[in-house]
Amino acid sequence: MDIEFLTSAFKEGQYPPADRPEIAFAGRSNVGKSSLINVLVNRKKLARTSSTPGRTQSINFFRFGEALYLVDLPGYGFARVPVKVKQSWRQMVETYLENRETLKAVVVILDIRRDPAAGDIDLLHWLNHYQIAPIIVLTKADKLSRQQARQRAGLIAGELAGMSPDEPILFSAKTRQGREEIWKQVRASAGLLQ
Repeated sequence: MDIEFLTSAFKEGQYPPADRPEIAFAGRSNVGKSSLINVLVNRKKLARTSSTPGRTQSINFFRFGEALYLVDLPGYGFARVPVKVKQSWRQMVETYLENRETLKAVVVILDIRRDPAAGDIDLLHWLNHYQIAPIIVLTKADKLSRQQARQRAGLIAGELAGMSPDEPILFSAKTRQGREEIWKQVRASAGLLQ
């Protein structure tokens, strides 16, 4: 796959040209966002993974061929950073989500073992308000049995009813479960042919 890191941005003037569709990835710190991006693009270390939550502190743009940008947003939640830094992240992300005309969807990443947190719900409400399509992905599906994963997915889908037109996608970075379903929704959202 033809993909490369393009730039890290902290403000609008640092974004790449808005010349193609963009799909952003958002989730709480330590939810497996970087691992998901790496599995999607078949690269081990494109997006940096870390055992320390809150490592992604900028908006990271990746060029995917000539057709698409993939955008890694800073995680929210657990990160052990000063409140002032968290507030600047929030402002940076909200500015991106609100003003980026080429943004077609946001992959909202949740840990299947955890109930959606206030930050997750806030993000989904925010996306709905601005009419940005969410693609909800439940990571770490391999940590549960198939039956447990189905039950948890049903519970989470119930909690998030009305916030997304599609059911959450079960995903595992370890087994690659859900990879094709995610790509299908990404392509559809970006208006790319299958």
